[in-house]
Amino acid sequence: MVIDVRSAAEFESLHIRGSYNVPLPLLSEHTDELAARLGSRVVLACQSGVRAEQARQRLAASGIGAAHVLTGGVPGFATAGGDVVRGKARWDLERQVRLTAGSLVLVGMAGGRFVSPKVRMLAGAIGTGLTFSAATNTCAMGRALSAMPWNKAAQEPTRESAILQFPSTSNQLSSRMSGRAGEVPAA
Repeated sequence: MVIDVRSAAEFESLHIRGSYNVPLPLLSEHTDELAARLGSRVVLACQSGVRAEQARQRLAASGIGAAHVLTGGVPGFATAGGDVVRGKARWDLERQVRLTAGSLVLVGMAGGRFVSPKVRMLAGAIGTGLTFSAATNTCAMGRALSAMPWNKAAQEPTRESAILQFPSTSNQLSSRMSGRAGEVPAA
């Protein structure tokens, strides 16, 4: 089972055929419920591996220790010739963060030169934010940008549409047990 933890808009742009979209914030909010519905073979995918690793850690804390992170993310899978679905093209969130951070640093430096030296503090604030982001493996700017209208999909996943799409493990077990005696259920 492949779970894509990117935003709905990123998923809409490019995803692995047959994967499920459970954005990281939704997974984080309902980790235990999701863990109760997942089987033992789970692959987590995102753009680069950062969000997928965060999801893996959350699932591990809820008892799913066998989840794996897809190396290279969805773009790497597509480049390797994997079966993907392509939709409306958008800049990925990490690229948007780099553009925004770089632009704010340029504005801070130019504003410090031509408006007031105090405007240079903007560049320092961005540098501090990027350092904090790297140290904590979080990204406030990315969260803010993901809320922008151009990063919204036509249909954002809800708890019902994302998590409840998976059968509960008790349903999986009872359906396997209802098979004929002596048969080995498919994994």
